[in-house]
Parts: sequence; structure tokens; C-alpha cells
Amino acid sequence: MPVQTKKIINDGNRTVDEMLEGILAAHPRHLKSTEGSPRSIIARDGPRQGKVGLVIGGGSGHEPTFLGFVGKGLADAAAIGNVFASPPPDPILECAKAASGGAGVLFMYGNYAGDVMNFDMAAEMAAMDGIEVRTVLTTDDVASAPRDQRQKRRGVAGNFFIFKAAGAACDRMLPFDECERIARKANDHTFTMGVALSPCSLPQTRRPNFEIGPDEMEIGMGIHGEPGIARGKLKTADEITDEMLDKILDEMAPVRGDKVAVLVNSLGSTPLMELYIMNRRVKHRLDDLGVSVHATWVGNYCTSLEMAGASVTLMHLDGELQTMLDHPCDCAMFRVG
Repeated sequence: MPVQTKKIINDGNRTVDEMLEGILAAHPRHLKSTEGSPRSIIARDGPRQGKVGLVIGGGSGHEPTFLGFVGKGLADAAAIGNVFASPPPDPILECAKAASGGAGVLFMYGNYAGDVMNFDMAAEMAAMDGIEVRTVLTTDDVASAPRDQRQKRRGVAGNFFIFKAAGAACDRMLPFDECERIARKANDHTFTMGVALSPCSLPQTRRPNFEIGPDEMEIGMGIHGEPGIARGKLKTADEITDEMLDKILDEMAPVRGDKVAVLVNSLGSTPLMELYIMNRRVKHRLDDLGVSVHATWVGNYCTSLEMAGASVTLMHLDGELQTMLDHPCDCAMFRVG
């Protein structure tokens, strides 16, 4: 029988609610919850009349996704589910009501069956309240489906860039059609690949959610432990980074003179030291291709509890997407400008 993991928690069934209470206490300038719906987290300086509202959300355990991206210039609200589970329709609906400024509301979240079902139900409920909702799914995980079935792919750390671009479009008071177009464009230009070295454990069970050998790694594993595309012996940082970049670059097909934004993301327990070693390799590879890096982020942006591993995301920039990425935003865990 596997040994239980150690966690600094009180009650596994209360973990998400106690986390939210702590986050609201830490960031009262940025965040609040709606009365009667503590899983609906709203930006204090976001929703306003005439602005397209942006509502994101999904399961807990990926912090700072989704809570960290709620604020001025990014998402207006986030609906929070249990660990690795979709939020139910009611808190999503409350987010839509809070984010609605009369110009429509954009729902954006990762492409997972439970999220699709519950957000779609919330969209139907919002329509009955006179709120027009449109949905853009994030599908940046190149490992999760073939290129010709991109609509089936998962949304992972690329949410960081995709939400950023969509939030900027909304904050610039662009029309609903334009906000939706930019959100879809951002998704189409964003590519992520991850590697897992060890499992995580849910607060309720405190047992590993998958098994992997002490000298093994898995390329392409999802942020909930979904199977990847290859499992093998642990390689060097450069070899791991190359393997992920080869897949990304093959699909992105950049040419000399192009620009990208880079995210090197920890899945939870991988330290900054190792992430910066990977980023060094990313920069070398892009330099060799004549592709310039417009901006880089390194750290915890889309985690999987305490999973050991990392992901690399590239956003293939044009002038419009670069403008959206550079647009100021001020969130509890993330700031630009």
C-alpha cells in the first residue's frame, strides 16, 4: 500500500474553500467573491459598462491558473471548481452576471469535457437572463491530439498567453466580434508541450495519482495526469527541452525574423533553477533559427499541485498579438506595464 504524501492542509474536503479564503485575504485590492457564491471570484477593477466581459475558470490545483489571471486588463471573473474538477454551472452564471457590462460575455477555459458541459449550461442560463455569451476553448497542448484534430486538444499553460490577449482586447473596449476573433487567434498561435517526472496527489487521498519509475519521464503528459506521447528514461535538460521544442516548432513553423513570446512553466515542484536551465536552451534554439524572443516568463503559471515537471509554451506573435501581450494588466499574481 503506497505511503500517503505530506500536505499542509486541515481537511482535504475543505482545501479549496480555505484556499479561496486565504487568497481573498491576501489580495483584497484585486479580488472579491460574490455574495452567496464563494466560488465566483470577481475582479474589483475589471467589469464596467460597455465592456465585453471575460469569464474564465476550471478546477483548482493549477494555481495561479485561474485565480491569478483575474484583474484589471485580464479576466473579469473566474469560476472555481474542486481539485481537477469543473465548477458547476451556478458559480459560472454568477461570474457571467458580475462580468456583464451589456456588451456580451466571453467564456474561456481549457477543452475538457466537464468544463464544456457546465460552461455550456451556464451560457444557456445566462441567455435566459438576457446575457449573450460566446465561448472560446483553449487547445494549446500539441501532445494531446494530432494537428488535424486540434479542436480535440487540451488547454494547458498556454492559457496564460491566450487569456492575456483576450483580456487586453476586452479591456481596450473592442466590439464583441473583435474580442472573440482575437481570442481565437491567440489560441491558434499558442503551442505547449510538457514533461512529467513524478506524480501529484489530491488533498482528499494524499496518494499519487499515477505511477512513474524513479528514473523515468513522460513527454506530453497532461496537467491532471493524462497520458502523454512517450515514456522513457530521464534525459538531460537540453535533451528534454529539444524534444518538446521539436514538436512545437514543427507545428508553429516560424521563419527567420519572426517573434515569439516564451513561457517556461513549472508543474508544481520543479524549481526555478531547472526552469532557467530549460529557458537557456529555448533561447539557444530560437537564436539558431533567427527567431527573436519578445518577452519571457519563467515560473509557476499553470501547475498540477506538486507534480514534478515543466512545460514550454511559445506564442507566435504578429503585431496585433504583441500589442495585446504588452497591454497593461494588474492581477493578484501577475502584472504587465
